[in-house]
Amino acid sequence: MTVRVGITGIGMITPVGNDRETTWQALCAGTSGIGPITLFDTSEHDVRIAGEIKGFDPLEYLDRKDVRHTDRFVQFAMAAATQAVNDSGLDIASMPDDVGVVIGSGSGGLTTLDQQFRILFDRGPDRISPFFITMMVADMASGFVSMRFGARGPNFATVSACATGAHAIGESCEIIKRGDAVAMLAGGAEAGSTPMTLAAFSIMHALSRRNDDPQHASRPFDADRDGFVLSEGAGVVVLENLEHARARGAHVYAEVVGYAATSDAHHITEPAPGGAGLARAMRRALRKAEMRPAEIEYINAHGTSTKFNDRDETSAIKDVFGEDAHHVAISSTKSMTGHLMGAAGGIEVAITALALRDGVMPPTINYVTPDPECDLDYVPNVARKQPIQVAASNSMGFGGHNAVIILRKDDR
Repeated sequence: MTVRVGITGIGMITPVGNDRETTWQALCAGTSGIGPITLFDTSEHDVRIAGEIKGFDPLEYLDRKDVRHTDRFVQFAMAAATQAVNDSGLDIASMPDDVGVVIGSGSGGLTTLDQQFRILFDRGPDRISPFFITMMVADMASGFVSMRFGARGPNFATVSACATGAHAIGESCEIIKRGDAVAMLAGGAEAGSTPMTLAAFSIMHALSRRNDDPQHASRPFDADRDGFVLSEGAGVVVLENLEHARARGAHVYAEVVGYAATSDAHHITEPAPGGAGLARAMRRALRKAEMRPAEIEYINAHGTSTKFNDRDETSAIKDVFGEDAHHVAISSTKSMTGHLMGAAGGIEVAITALALRDGVMPPTINYVTPDPECDLDYVPNVARKQPIQVAASNSMGFGGHNAVIILRKDDR
């Protein structure tokens, strides 16, 4: 019997809101979460803006001891996972062996790494924290969430740069479909706003330098885009065997009907020419969903606001959709959240599910000057109210990683 998988819970910590509905309403209103960096002194940096989490108190989700012994990305993951579990109403304690956790991070505990390097060189090796390793490694968000909820099913972390969160969700669906779990907590978490990370991306000329106009810095598909905006946060969903979810009367946001992952095998940072790798992933996801491209009504694009990514993602959509490419609505919510790196896919799959729920396509803000190479319908500047039955979320990552997830609205 074919196992079907649905999304029954959503949790989000983002630069525009510290929960699901606050984030969603901000996105629908076209609100930017980008501003001056406050986490550290940026006076010597070329880039001084980011999408920071605002007003977050980890003590709402962890005790003081755990706060001291966890990195910021784990705290975000714990918050998003708690929200998602509460939203789903899933009783993990009654089925601990059948619930797993896959929460990835592109880089893990970068805040801890930065702090401990400073301690090493300023104060010596005997002053390094004994919790340094457990605070830094990328799998600790998944491990910590598993321990907190007693989820004893499959547990690991995906690490595939900016495709991390989407891979975590897609692979978790496969785990449920093959019968190794009934439900999974899946998504991504990132807290990469550190002096080292900012300097590293800046020296690559990957970041926007609109320091004096941060709210307009992230401008996917716009001809005047000059790079992405580094952001932080977490997005976690509860995925559940659809039969099990319906039997317990759970609310189902959407069914995951297609997932595919491919590699560009081309370049460490630039997409394959014409977005060929992403196009293959889109075709495979459509084939697994048993759908035609014309059935996709909305795409939450990877849309980073970088020259090559936006151009090649547009090319990939044209390649796959053909004449229908100009009829599908596309938006990049990174125009408002910035780029949450390993957390991006988790948040954007959740956003896609909410778009299906409410029949609202969030906008691509800051779209002012059309780029001749990016000439599709990017839902410019204002959200669009329109019933949606089927939508897709695209993710791409340094190293040539591509992941596509297709969702269908659950009308029961």
